[in-house]
Amino acid sequence: MPATSSSFGLPTTKTFAEFSQRADYSLMESLQADPQSTDDGNDHQPRQVFSGHYVPVTPTAIPAPEYITHSKTFFNELGLSHELVLDAKFCRLFSGDITVASKPMRPIGWATGYALSIYGTEYIQQCPYGTGNGYGDGRAISVFEGIFNGKRWEMQLKGGGRTPYCRGADGRAVLRSSMREFLAQDYMQALGVPTSRSLTLYVSRSETVRRPWYAHDSKSIDPDIMVENPAAITTRVAPSFLRIGQLELFARRARSNAHPGAMNELQMIVKHLIERNYRQVINPSLSFHDQVIELAHSFRGRLTSLVANWIRVGYCQGNFNSDNCAAGGFTLDYGPFGFCELFDPRFQPWTGGGDHFSFFNQPVAAEANYQMFWAAIRPLLVDNKDALARLDQIRDEFNQVMNQEIEAMWAKKLGLISYDSTLVNELLQLMVLSKVDYTIFFRKLSHIPDQLTALQASFYLPSSEEVNAQWDSWLQRWRGRITNCGELKVTASKMKRINPKYTWREWLIAPAYEKAEQGDYSLIKELQEVFSNPYNEQSSAVETKYNHLKPKKFFNTGGVSHYSCSS
Repeated sequence: MPATSSSFGLPTTKTFAEFSQRADYSLMESLQADPQSTDDGNDHQPRQVFSGHYVPVTPTAIPAPEYITHSKTFFNELGLSHELVLDAKFCRLFSGDITVASKPMRPIGWATGYALSIYGTEYIQQCPYGTGNGYGDGRAISVFEGIFNGKRWEMQLKGGGRTPYCRGADGRAVLRSSMREFLAQDYMQALGVPTSRSLTLYVSRSETVRRPWYAHDSKSIDPDIMVENPAAITTRVAPSFLRIGQLELFARRARSNAHPGAMNELQMIVKHLIERNYRQVINPSLSFHDQVIELAHSFRGRLTSLVANWIRVGYCQGNFNSDNCAAGGFTLDYGPFGFCELFDPRFQPWTGGGDHFSFFNQPVAAEANYQMFWAAIRPLLVDNKDALARLDQIRDEFNQVMNQEIEAMWAKKLGLISYDSTLVNELLQLMVLSKVDYTIFFRKLSHIPDQLTALQASFYLPSSEEVNAQWDSWLQRWRGRITNCGELKVTASKMKRINPKYTWREWLIAPAYEKAEQGDYSLIKELQEVFSNPYNEQSSAVETKYNHLKPKKFFNTGGVSHYSCSS
């Protein structure tokens, strides 16, 4: 194996041959394959999967792949040469052709099954067999697992073709959704929010797929036309892609004695989760029971911190089911997501999400997912009453810990040493009354203005004199608190590192994928640059284009203000 450099040093992986030497497949080596799977991975038709942790399956390459972009930041972190994106074999692998694999790589990928819970209620209706045995990765296929600069990463193709879990779909992803996921992961990383990562984005210049979407300037809630979209593959990367839904699947089988090895499969996948995502914080010398307790505690901390960060930056997951909740405690599944512009606690970009997955309800959704996690690992402790009691206490304290994270987040956004519920609640009410832009408002507040006029540029509508008087009162009381926190310049600097200047605005994203469909990738790369420094002041041209209120014409416009997760 070539010598490894430190992160962000000179690239040490310059060729595909060197890249292949990084391969190290812990999942396939430590977990069990579906015993009904094929040896060659030719397993692309919908079917029930009754046991095993994964199904070996080969991806289906997109024809005539064309490179669009890659994550320069992540390539640097992995020690990959930027020239690799144009290497023929590298391009073929990450556009779905795994036949280029060379040892120690494996010429086969894998897909996983998982269960579905929505807001703490188990569902099997989405499974075509009515059993839950057909639900899983229908178009996400992992093709590589390896170690880079001492860290293990799993690389997964989104849109890589059919798997046994495809439920009759085509296994493809369109350029629009692929580009959104690629940009969003890079952006969230730059914001400092734990997330899956972006590696590459390739598009087919000959294959299209038909999807429902919105007509130009449509005001429809649901998609109203069918459109042909270029097929694309984005590669997302994470320490692992284990989800709460996977733990649930094996727990359900264990509770129902679905097969003789069900309880063992549950124990195996929990051990694998600890090894892949928590080994740095969980001592392997502890008993298994104690490791499970530490897992519950650590995951609770990660999940509550994650959701507080989502609210800090204006992110709404849109569909925070258990199958979209990474057991490693990072953001996963950039499908029906959005970022809040006009502040509304009930902001929900996805037409199928409802209030229960809305912006300010995400802590409650997180608790529902944690409840399913708790229920999934509990069978492993049934013979240890002390461990069960400790596990139950960790679950019972979730709401308290979540509230503490949220309160700490609001204090930091406002530059306060400690949380002030009266000040925060009054502010949120005023933000609703004045219809403020979430990102612009907090960035302007980070300058610690002494006059309301400095904030009014973030208002979508003028406020009444009565409301302005309330703002003046709030502003002076807040400044009084800020003054007691120390030097204003220092506080302002801290606030600017918490409150981003540039946010995701769908009406600026849509033109980028529309141009990309015509072969022009310039806007995608421009957005990458802007999103790489979301807290920094940028050029006047960037300021003019990317830092202003949402134009009126885009409100209630399908595909911009709201969208289905059709992709």
